[in-house]
Amino acid sequence: MVQSRLAIDVGGTFTDVFVFNEETGEVFVTKTSSTPANPEQGILDGIDKAQLKGQDIKVFSHGTTVGTNALIERKLPKTALVTTKGFRDVTEIRRGTKEDIWDMYEDTAKPYIKRRDRFEVPERVDYEGNVLEALDEEAMRTLARKLKRRETESVAICFVNSYMNGENELKAKKIIEEELPGVYVCTSSEVLPEMFEHERMSTTIINAVLGPIMSRYIKKLEVEMHDRGYEEDILVLHSGGGVMTSSTVPKFAARLASSGIAAGAIASKHIAKLCGFDNAIGLDMGGTSTDISLMHDGEIRITKDWAIEYGYPIGFPSIEILTIGAGGGSLAWKDEGGSLRNGPQSAGAMPGPACYSRGGTEPTNSDANLVLGRLGVKLLDGSMTLDKDKADAAVQKIASEFGYSLEEAASAIIEVANANMSDAVRLISVRRGYDPRDFALVAFGGAGPLHGAELAQDLNIPIVIVPPHPGVAAAMGCLLVDVRHDISKTYVKNAVDTTAAELLEQFAAMKKEAKILLEEEGISDESSTLMNYLDLRYKGQWRSLAIPVPDDFESLLPILESFHEEHAREFAFSDEDQPVEIYGLRVTAIGTVPKPELPQFEAQGQLEAALKETRPVYFNNEFVEANVYNRELIPVGAVIEGPAIVDQLDTTTVIPTGFVAKVDAYKNIIISVTTEY
Repeated sequence: MVQSRLAIDVGGTFTDVFVFNEETGEVFVTKTSSTPANPEQGILDGIDKAQLKGQDIKVFSHGTTVGTNALIERKLPKTALVTTKGFRDVTEIRRGTKEDIWDMYEDTAKPYIKRRDRFEVPERVDYEGNVLEALDEEAMRTLARKLKRRETESVAICFVNSYMNGENELKAKKIIEEELPGVYVCTSSEVLPEMFEHERMSTTIINAVLGPIMSRYIKKLEVEMHDRGYEEDILVLHSGGGVMTSSTVPKFAARLASSGIAAGAIASKHIAKLCGFDNAIGLDMGGTSTDISLMHDGEIRITKDWAIEYGYPIGFPSIEILTIGAGGGSLAWKDEGGSLRNGPQSAGAMPGPACYSRGGTEPTNSDANLVLGRLGVKLLDGSMTLDKDKADAAVQKIASEFGYSLEEAASAIIEVANANMSDAVRLISVRRGYDPRDFALVAFGGAGPLHGAELAQDLNIPIVIVPPHPGVAAAMGCLLVDVRHDISKTYVKNAVDTTAAELLEQFAAMKKEAKILLEEEGISDESSTLMNYLDLRYKGQWRSLAIPVPDDFESLLPILESFHEEHAREFAFSDEDQPVEIYGLRVTAIGTVPKPELPQFEAQGQLEAALKETRPVYFNNEFVEANVYNRELIPVGAVIEGPAIVDQLDTTTVIPTGFVAKVDAYKNIIISVTTEY
């Protein structure tokens, strides 16, 4: 029986499928339409299109936007919040900030649980975890019966200071489970036992509203896959860059709020390492947005400062990804000050760019690329035809507004789009203390390879990597991750007042919890790795940095030295005379999952056999004749000098004048601004 590894990335418009055949090393990729109303159907359609039977699948891993879309669209189950008396409105007060502090008319999104569904009960725990007032169990039971009459589907419990002692929360949970059997219940002390009331409550609420949704989704998918003969675990990618099995999904549903987005960053890391780079910036440019990630010294940046909607943070560690409104369908427009803008408005999938002939009439990046000859009139191996006349008409609107020629207008549209992406890359690199010149740019997604080379030139990035299947690279990323869980604990103490023995004792208790989670996932001890981190900050500061801690450390001095160095890099200053405070402890539990080894290919054939045609393409303010190649026929080792265009099923790669590209043994196209390789 042929065994294949299946990875699927469920997007808002398309479901991407990546199949790796273990026996032959061959890769099959395809796309199918997503089905938001019935998300598992798009997955099953993709499996059918790949002609896979359940018994043919050895590993099934996927990323999904089900949780993301549910939060954005507010299609949520009836959920209640139970909190300490006097703290009903913490989630509505938030931090009192706004995404744009100067916009007096912008309203922050409403809380996920309305005020009428937020309830208080008498109980109190102090900051040290001492129970000042035991839970009023009779009041709690009365409330539980009220929630039952209201047909509540899910309950979030978040009591003050419960991160230090969750006793009252667990009592409340037990009562709700007795009175409302089958209702989803989660507590903040189990979900995120960390200080900062709003962040903990927000994470618990999001976990509660997504719990029933993700539970139903994964159970339905399990049944469908079982009926098809697949008996193994279904792996789901989470925000931290790991996967969870279907049995763990309901417990930590909030971790899936950015499931699909993380896959692209994982793929970017893997592709860069295959090419020999430990520093890489991922550029995942699709039809509506661009997701940018960063890997330094072989590790992707992780953050705990993220949200799907501003004001409602999710406290689980997540791959740091910067998303901006720049894609193939981003609209070009003139602002009130008379300047040319690009995005974040988008033509979307419908009506789409003007050249798609689906009713769109406004100029987009795709229209501009078609006008400049960078896109051909035939896409998807000829199954899709673009209308250049409609693209010309759309871009002419910008030309008329600014007194440009048609080509000047199209070039200006692309330059503004590239400038927007350059600014975003600087935010995630230069602003974090990284020099883009020390990185490679991994360009993927449907539109990334179109813009990658010029974007790299603008940022002085020396190398651009275009993977073999850019349009489905995020799906491939789902196969390249391990099972991962993050256990955290608030532990506020001055570093000089703490001993290594005390900390190791705390870490030992957390590791026991981590091992239980891995055992529930079916991970053996031999495949498990546990890593310790200390969240450190200068005393009086709010933000902390996670510093790795060895298992057998005897002194905090080397760890503090690492903190000062990292603080200098991250914030451009450090002060070794300043007291350092421990803010929290963290254990990352990783269960290694076997990964496919992508095949390497021998050099055979000639580049000339891949030449499709030549056509005029606009570079440096003029049209020049550029060779157009069929990527599937380009041999390993081939050197392509710009100007050139490389066509394939899922994207188009642009190699501008003065650039040179080489195809490596994994069939990655590696583009350089130099003429030597």
